[in-house]
Amino acid sequence: MKIVVLGAGLMGKQAARDLVADEAVEKVFLADRNKDQTMLFKDKLGNSKLEVLELDASDNEALAAAISKGDIVINALFYTFNERVAATALSCGVHSVDLGGHIGGATDAVLEMHEEAQKKGVTLIPDLGVAPGMINILTGYGASKLDQVSDIRLFVGGIPVHPEPPLEYNHVFSLEGVFDHYTDKSHVIRDGKLLEVESLSEIEHIQFEDFGELEAFHTSGGTSTLTETFSDINSLEYKTLRYKGHAEKFKLLVELGLTDRTKTVTVDNREVNLRAVLKAVLEPITELGDKQDAVVLRVMVSGVKAGEEVTYEYNMVTIKDQETGVTAMARATAYTISVVAQMIGKGIIDKRGAYPPEMIVPGEEYIAEMAKRGVEIKETIHRSAFQS
Repeated sequence: MKIVVLGAGLMGKQAARDLVADEAVEKVFLADRNKDQTMLFKDKLGNSKLEVLELDASDNEALAAAISKGDIVINALFYTFNERVAATALSCGVHSVDLGGHIGGATDAVLEMHEEAQKKGVTLIPDLGVAPGMINILTGYGASKLDQVSDIRLFVGGIPVHPEPPLEYNHVFSLEGVFDHYTDKSHVIRDGKLLEVESLSEIEHIQFEDFGELEAFHTSGGTSTLTETFSDINSLEYKTLRYKGHAEKFKLLVELGLTDRTKTVTVDNREVNLRAVLKAVLEPITELGDKQDAVVLRVMVSGVKAGEEVTYEYNMVTIKDQETGVTAMARATAYTISVVAQMIGKGIIDKRGAYPPEMIVPGEEYIAEMAKRGVEIKETIHRSAFQS
């Protein structure tokens, strides 16, 4: 199989690194605007399967030409490109997967291509990061083992291994995204109804091996398609994990309007955007740099199996690879999208159309493939009533 990776950022490079290691992958095309930087990566990787393409993804003809080189395209560009890449892949007859971006309706736009993708014999899967992504796959897997699903609880956090004040947090993706997740409303299902709740609210404490007690609170975006796929269940909630005290500190910043996209103040006769100021202040303070990060995750899917109340629980803790310098978030994210792309190429995923991850990615095979890459996901079965 030949795979095109769009975007040579951290996720794109790590996906490419994983792809060239698989015997079934004949060629990997890594496409990016910055050819010089991408060539440095190629030289360092030292694998003849990798070919670098210079690409401006906003040029439709150039995008189609790049995508046409592969059987599958991995879209590791910013989410604003997701609809365009999926539509272009579809017109080229190429399977396409992306890292998600429920913000702005990007994921919905890809899923709306379902009928056309079926006709073309193409598979499109958006939202293949960690949250959404890994949590969707594990939720779908747990749900497939139950006769009836009643409750889903999801907890995910990208956190530093050694937290430092004042926020005990280091950003592993855009701070803009963090601000959005903390400011926009979170979607939950309660008593069978879809509701909105305030982000940074309803703090609870969750125990994780090696990390002690972490706090969990609502944030936006994590559930993505899950509230639609499981719209008929009793409850579904997604919470972000951080070290204790983080939510209260950030809540004050939100309440002061510092994360507001549009709010401005006038200082010395100059109009200043508050969010831009906060970003400039926090960026150096929260930069990960050479520090170790971790991704902690828990997925709990409860319901009835053979007349008994059962919960399938999935736990994952992964940390930065100190040898390669690849962050925990990059490992969990890039391996997820790479594994799924390879499943399509190998015919393990053979359904055609546009599907969210929970409806198409086989959980057992996914867990096995992630384990091969050092990302261990453990399943525990609780045969008792679900505790909320």
